[in-house]
Amino acid sequence: MARTLRLAVAQSTVPEDPTDRGALRSAGQEIRTLMAEAARAGARLVQFPEGAITYPSKHVMATAPDGEMVPADWSRAAWDVLREEAESIAALAGELRLWTAFGSIHPLTPPNRPHNSLFIVSDRGELVARYDKRFLSHTEVSYLYTPGREPVVFEVDGIRIGCALCVEANFPPLFAEYERLDVDCVLLSVMVDDAPRARVAQAYGTLYSYWLGYAVPAQFSATVPSGIVAPGGRWLAQCPTDGQPALAVTDIDLDSADPDINVALRYARPWRRLAQDGLYEDQKVAGDLRSDIRTAF
Repeated sequence: MARTLRLAVAQSTVPEDPTDRGALRSAGQEIRTLMAEAARAGARLVQFPEGAITYPSKHVMATAPDGEMVPADWSRAAWDVLREEAESIAALAGELRLWTAFGSIHPLTPPNRPHNSLFIVSDRGELVARYDKRFLSHTEVSYLYTPGREPVVFEVDGIRIGCALCVEANFPPLFAEYERLDVDCVLLSVMVDDAPRARVAQAYGTLYSYWLGYAVPAQFSATVPSGIVAPGGRWLAQCPTDGQPALAVTDIDLDSADPDINVALRYARPWRRLAQDGLYEDQKVAGDLRSDIRTAF
């Protein structure tokens, strides 16, 4: 049985004002347009950036008139529009038979702040998982969001997939955790104009020998566009750098004959696991004995 999954990674235009109802609706429509394009390309899963429906700017939500940072007033957000757009995205996912991962905010009971989340919708149009960002920036945790607590792994066509958001790229233990959870791919969705963040994403593909979807807003694509990293660390596909909505599409193939991917999956990853699981314990004991003998004489 073939063990493949066609992944599409989108760069869509991300609005930063959750009070702007028109911008939220435009973002939802753009997401759905790209979903239809992904389906035509044969994708089984499409990934969107962090906050694809909206990534609330601290300058909009948590800045006083004098410029001081203050706790965000989340009653100002257009929650009804956010829900309607999310429901429309889910409905289309079911119609297209397309798994869809998109970022937005998830409300909690006041006075609790919302989660910054990645929503996972199945090809039946059902919300099957929600990844809540666990590691937040100082501003996010101080004024904007409630942190999440758990990793999320879901499975599409036998391919195991983990989730991460933006600044979490700076926390290697999170990505090592996903390797221990035996994922084949991590979706890293970001809202940042930052070339080093993309290089870190490549590094995780090298270190942990899994595929990595890197979704960035279209407005930041001139720096680094959305794309897909192979096990071993090279880019397999990337969107244009023209600031426009687009898709990068490639296949996750667990039986790939590509030399780099083959080495990463069948040699590098198993060897790393052996080395970390005690492969060197006997050698360490022998080394300690030799050290003791030298010390005695």
